[in-house]
Amino acid sequence: MTSPSLGVGLIGYAFMGAAHSQAWRTAPHFFDLPLRPRLSVLAGRDAARVADAAQRLGWEATETDWRAVIGRDDVDLVDVCTPGDTHAEIAIAALEAGKHVLCEKPLANTVAEAEAMADAAAKAATRGVRSMVGFTYRRVPAIGLARQLVAEGRLGTIRHVRAQYLQDWIADPAAPMSWRLDKQKAGSGALGDIGAHIVDLTQHITGQALTGVSAMLETFVKERPLPASAGSLSGVGGSGTGTVTVDDAAVFMGRFTGGAVATFEATRFALGRKNAIRIEINGSGGSLAFDFEDMNVLHFFDGDEPAETAGFRRIVVTEPGHPYVGAWWPAGHGLGYEHGFTHQVVDLVTAIAKGEDPTPSFADGLQVQRVLDAVERSAANNSSFTEI
Repeated sequence: MTSPSLGVGLIGYAFMGAAHSQAWRTAPHFFDLPLRPRLSVLAGRDAARVADAAQRLGWEATETDWRAVIGRDDVDLVDVCTPGDTHAEIAIAALEAGKHVLCEKPLANTVAEAEAMADAAAKAATRGVRSMVGFTYRRVPAIGLARQLVAEGRLGTIRHVRAQYLQDWIADPAAPMSWRLDKQKAGSGALGDIGAHIVDLTQHITGQALTGVSAMLETFVKERPLPASAGSLSGVGGSGTGTVTVDDAAVFMGRFTGGAVATFEATRFALGRKNAIRIEINGSGGSLAFDFEDMNVLHFFDGDEPAETAGFRRIVVTEPGHPYVGAWWPAGHGLGYEHGFTHQVVDLVTAIAKGEDPTPSFADGLQVQRVLDAVERSAANNSSFTEI
């Protein structure tokens, strides 16, 4: 028997739009979904480019105005993959129109916008309309196993949390301006773009929330060439320059609700690090460590083992019993970047079909936004400890 369909309208077709498109296409072919995603319409401002993207990515129709997507009868869910300055307007309008919403992270550019979005989501939920923010790295199987180990008490009392997100794609001063370097569009730089991920991941794994931070922000390259052409992240520089109005790097300390101390670092200037999400958690009974550049592996130290044989255990997280893995390949056959987006679709569609609120919710996204805001306020006030 064929499952009922779930019409999807995707707004944005570049890097994230392509990743989300692949996930919507792939999920029903590997997972038994209660609703069958239908790639109804893809939206973008440039008619020619969005038409080309729709053909490549498998969408049935196109629009050049996001409002038209929300108004379509064949759209049940709106997937927002646009710059942060448009998230609030699109998501709130979609929720008020009775459409489920998946919104890329960070949820918004400001706490006020995120509060409005979370309020709209809460009201929509009373009518059975669901929403979720796209912190996709939660869906990496090794991260799922890490959360499970902490929840089972295998690490004991959490004492230290260390998190880094390291990239190098704008380390070259000749790399051109893009919307990610414009505070009006992006809200912040490395802090919101990638720092938001490690804030969410550490809170997700530990089951605790950050309560305060002490921070520094730095912009290393303050003027960049204007782009001659756009690429998946930045593009090729042309003539003229533009002013970078966001941070290039964010470094901050924090404290969790359970008392653990934490250090965070987010930068797009770490030469040689392409997408290194590094998390290490130390507890009274054990430790775990993860690096996304080796994403199918989790390192675990069991503090109960005898000192003579104790050591970090390298766990290849590809067994059928590991989170999400059973739907894919035989043990030892690793997953990749795109699989997290597929797992995100699976969890969202399943929650919608069950009439449950998916996670991370817009309220979760708001909490992360409050952390980002506290980081900016701390950095602007000589790194003073700032409560969240």
